[in-house]
Amino acid sequence: MELQATPEPFLDGLDFGEAPRWHEGRLWYSDMFQHAVKAVRMDGSVETIVEVPNQPSGLGWLPSGDLLVVSMLDRRVLRFDGSELGLYADLSSVATSHCNDMVVDQQGRAYVGNFGFDLHNGEDMVTAAVALVQPDGTVQVAADELEFPNGAVITADGATYIVAESFGCRFTAFDIAANGALSNRRPWAEVPGMIPDGCCLDAEGGIWFADAVGKAALRVIHGGEITHRVETKLNCFAVMLGGDDRRTLFLMTAPSSSPEETQEFGLAQIETTQVEIPGIGLP
Repeated sequence: MELQATPEPFLDGLDFGEAPRWHEGRLWYSDMFQHAVKAVRMDGSVETIVEVPNQPSGLGWLPSGDLLVVSMLDRRVLRFDGSELGLYADLSSVATSHCNDMVVDQQGRAYVGNFGFDLHNGEDMVTAAVALVQPDGTVQVAADELEFPNGAVITADGATYIVAESFGCRFTAFDIAANGALSNRRPWAEVPGMIPDGCCLDAEGGIWFADAVGKAALRVIHGGEITHRVETKLNCFAVMLGGDDRRTLFLMTAPSSSPEETQEFGLAQIETTQVEIPGIGLP
């Protein structure tokens, strides 16, 4: 396993950064507890894109260019056309707790995870389903009985969906049918002792992921071998490969995911390090 260079500070003053996405020359992200989607350029200049009162999380784009945002607490996906934010899909028929990460494919189909249970109030874990939102806004179950479905990727050919099961300590893969349905569920990689969170795919098929309890981001390949590790000072909750050459690894770090320890404190950061293999696929 190769230890990457110590990451450098890129942006501070966040409460809790989530769902980093490289899009049109900027890093877009949700600040859950500042209740806003923001975008930052490589020079550090930040723009607030849209405010989301019920905690933004996963981000993605429709073929039209409109932004989709997961609204966590009311279990919805919202659509922002650049001027107005409105309801796109109500996930309450599928999601049994707060919604979290999302990946949107090239056809505009959105796959959205949820906690499954009340994490912050100490409920026992129960499995959860991933919701599939079709381009017409209809909602269905894409996959069920997942142990905290969280960050997810879609391969560059659009054929495979891979989701991090945070409390299952693994990644699970599915085939994507022409209508967006998932099938052929199978193990992709076990990561015992880790809590895989936000993740992204690289051009050689490796997945960079945040270990939410290990103060690290790691690269895993199919079968479970860990090839690279980046150590962070704070807990790492999401990563994204970006920059013009897609070789900058952005790391979203924070003292905790607990609102009581992060909200209104501005202690979270975005850090960066350089990697050899560029990003590819979605998100």
